Amino acid sequence: MKRAFPSTALAALLLLGGCGGGEPEAEKPDETIPAPVAKAPRGAPAVESEYGTPVKDRKATIALLNKRNNLTEDIVLKTGESRRLGNVVIRLATCERTLPWESPPEVGAFVQVYVEERTGANQRPAWRTAFSGWLFKNSPSLNAVEHPVYDVWVKDCTMKFPNEEEPVASASSAAKASGKASAPRPSPTASPSTAPSAASPAPTPSASASSAR
Repeated sequence: MKRAFPSTALAALLLLGGCGGGEPEAEKPDETIPAPVAKAPRGAPAVESEYGTPVKDRKATIALLNKRNNLTEDIVLKTGESRRLGNVVIRLATCERTLPWESPPEVGAFVQVYVEERTGANQRPAWRTAFSGWLFKNSPSLNAVEHPVYDVWVKDCTMKFPNEEEPVASASSAAKASGKASAPRPSPTASPSTAPSAASPAPTPSASASSAR
C-alpha cells in the first residue's frame, strides 16, 4: 500500500518546483581582471611633484566609447586601478594637469587599454594590449587610441594645488569684506585767490575805446 504524502510536504514540493521553473536570472558581467592583463607590464612609475595632490590620491575620469552601439561610459579610476567592462580592461597609471598659473591648461593621464579579441580567423580570442601611453584632454590628436571598435579618452584628473580652493579676492571685495572701504576723494577745487570774480566782468572793447578818447 502506498503512503500518501502529508498535505504540508506536498505543498512545499510544489512551491520548490515552481521556484525552479521560473526564468533564469540575468548573467552578471565578469568584472574580474584576467590573468594575462594582471601580469602585463605596467606603465612607467609616476614622478612625484612638490606641488599638488600625491600621485596615490589622484583619480581620473576616463570615457569609453563602444562604436558598435554608440554607447559611452565614464569610468573613475584611482592611480594603479584597473576596471573591466566586458572584453575591455582599462588601467590608470597616473594622471596630471597643469598648474593653475600655467597657460594653456591641460589634463593628461597615462592609460593602458587591453582588449580580448581574435587575431586571426581560426584563432581563439586572446587578450592583447590595444594602447599604452599618455592621453591629453585638450590635445587628443597627439596620442589617440586606434581601435576599430573602442575609443578611449581622458576627461578629468582630480587633484588640487596649494590654495587653489581659495580664489584670490580683488582689492575692492577684500576692503568691503573687512569693512574698511576707503572714503571717496574730494574733487579738486580752485583756490579763492585764483578763482575769477563773477562781480567784476572784463571790460568790453567799446568801453576801452571811449575812455581813450
